[in-house]
Amino acid sequence: MEVTRKDFSLIQLIRGNLERCILGKKVEIDRLLTALLAGGHVLIEDVPGTGKTQLVKALSRTIGGQFRRVQCNPDLLPTDITGVAIYHPKDETFVFRPGPVMTNLLLVDEINRATTKTQSALLEAMEERHVTVDGESYALPKPFILIATQNPIEFEGTYTLPEAQLDRFMMKLSLGYPDAATERQMLLAPDSTSPADKLEAVSDSGEIAELMEKVSRVHVDEAVGDYLVRIVRATRDHSGVQLGASPRAAISLLAAARASAFLQERDFVIPDDIKALAGTVLAHRIVLHTEARLGGLTTDEVIEAVIGQTSVPVRMER
Repeated sequence: MEVTRKDFSLIQLIRGNLERCILGKKVEIDRLLTALLAGGHVLIEDVPGTGKTQLVKALSRTIGGQFRRVQCNPDLLPTDITGVAIYHPKDETFVFRPGPVMTNLLLVDEINRATTKTQSALLEAMEERHVTVDGESYALPKPFILIATQNPIEFEGTYTLPEAQLDRFMMKLSLGYPDAATERQMLLAPDSTSPADKLEAVSDSGEIAELMEKVSRVHVDEAVGDYLVRIVRATRDHSGVQLGASPRAAISLLAAARASAFLQERDFVIPDDIKALAGTVLAHRIVLHTEARLGGLTTDEVIEAVIGQTSVPVRMER
């Protein structure tokens, strides 16, 4: 499939819809679109009321396709997400009743309120793009993107996401509070209560799948690939790091860099794509030593230090 001007026009329409719904968050919206085109899952961590759910609803309405939402709580069971096989006495057979995971875009709201057993039910879906119920595997629709939200300041009744699950999220985003001018504009807007409900689809799941296929063919020079590998490996050698970025993290960073280049209407990746995304893709996968964490070191500072110490390729041949 050849990349056309229509592809970039479609991206602009999607971006425009999201920016009308969530004001003043162009960078975060571009990160979300990057993950979408790269086929990655996103964890949005922020305090209540900053527009996390509104952003996901706006994306689902914009790209069309199927959308499902799961509101997590301690009583949620794994089968409430994956589905269950129900026995029909008349036919003497088990019939699979799909759960909400059988969709194109799944919003898992307040994921850290689900028990670890329920959280683990998402691991197979996130990595393998299918679920297994009673020994039978069921493929998820294409594309399948999971976006989860969680509140970083409320700990009562929550369950910390294990490292294995964090590693399956391509990105971890935070929207943050809007500036004063944006908040004033938001309050005075005629549809400030639920702007996502008034959006119209500008695409469908088939067009998104085609864009994802084109993104996967964006060129990556060998020198740029080597630069990415050196950054990822350097996170494992940092003195304050107990667990560095995994090979899965490197794959995610490369896929995100391809999507970022595509969003900027380039058919090749440059080192700046990797530097811009390294923090968003790698920081949540890194575990610090207790002493380093108590000393005030953060994973973002580790990424900054690693990037600063990694030499950038100065010449790329295509």
